[in-house]
Amino acid sequence: MPTTIRTNDPRELLALIPFQLGFQPDESLVAVSVRADRAVGLIARVDVADLAPPEPGGQLARSLVAHLSSDGAQRVVVVVYTAQDLQDGLGSTPAAAVEQLRAAAEHVLGDVDCWVVGPAGYYSLGCPDRECCPAGGRSLDGLQSTRVGAQMVLEGVQVARSRDGLVRIPQASASERKAARRARVRWEARFQTPAGPAQAHQWRLRGLELWRRQVADVGVAASGPWDAADAAGVAPLRFGSTSPVLPPPTAVGKLLAALDDVLVRDAVLLTFVPGVERVADRIVAGDTAADVGNALEAIIDPVRGTRPDPERTGPARLVLEHLVAHAPRRGHAPTLTLLAVLAWWEGDGARAGVLVDRALATDPDYRLARLVDDALRLGMPPGWVRAGR
Repeated sequence: MPTTIRTNDPRELLALIPFQLGFQPDESLVAVSVRADRAVGLIARVDVADLAPPEPGGQLARSLVAHLSSDGAQRVVVVVYTAQDLQDGLGSTPAAAVEQLRAAAEHVLGDVDCWVVGPAGYYSLGCPDRECCPAGGRSLDGLQSTRVGAQMVLEGVQVARSRDGLVRIPQASASERKAARRARVRWEARFQTPAGPAQAHQWRLRGLELWRRQVADVGVAASGPWDAADAAGVAPLRFGSTSPVLPPPTAVGKLLAALDDVLVRDAVLLTFVPGVERVADRIVAGDTAADVGNALEAIIDPVRGTRPDPERTGPARLVLEHLVAHAPRRGHAPTLTLLAVLAWWEGDGARAGVLVDRALATDPDYRLARLVDDALRLGMPPGWVRAGR
């Protein structure tokens, strides 16, 4: 079960944030919702460079305040992580980001407390008392001896050194990637020269069937209880004496080619959601009347949104990561984006952000990645999170 943190001590809050995010923030602004019972609620991180400009920074600030307010925030604490010295006045990009959020929150949540965490120390922004907040701030060592920090370490929670460290997918061997590349080219060629629409639909259906078969093989290999790993309900895969049955390079190549097709990608996305299998089949069959939006309400709708089922999403995540490991070094936008959707639905916005950044670095115009990126930048949580507020 998730741990509820209640605190009025800034040290405890500063110690908590990296554990909650899963990584050490850098040039970031983190807004923390503190509810009426002093419980720490929503924790939202944005890049200071995105928040500082009047627009779209102002829109982003207003969106953050709206999400904090809907979370039940009675007050908001802002923490800025920056290498810039903010003790000697305003005018910097991080300071501009703070002012944007303060202006947006003023008439909704009142005054905003702000702390700054620098390379060697932390301090309250605007504090004139050098005994309270000495030059460079109080030593960061003080954040390592807090009750929250000790509790998180006891629970085995780890903090990555950077945001990119949240996503570690080792590459497959050169020979395996080469075999996957050859299979992908052959499978793409079969789609590019079909005899007609019926053959194209058959190609897509075979790709979807291959996906289902590979995910099912992983699910069969998994055994043991699915215990919630964190507040988002993400669960680790547990295997018995056998290793997970992951796709061989030839199947990987076919799946990479299949996911390049938008219809197959959308159908695979629907396989994350229980009860909509027929909609996925209709999509790959070319049924333009298939109601994808209704099928995705379990993920995005604030009324009907449900938690992801780890027995379904866990094997899918493992297969997608296996595909990424065999993709070209520049990446594979469809697979990275599907992983981002899964991470977002599971409540891991930080991991989703890393994955969608990698997808957009591969293909800056990939539409689904842009939609996920917009949701993350606006601080939009998945449907089940909003439904629970």
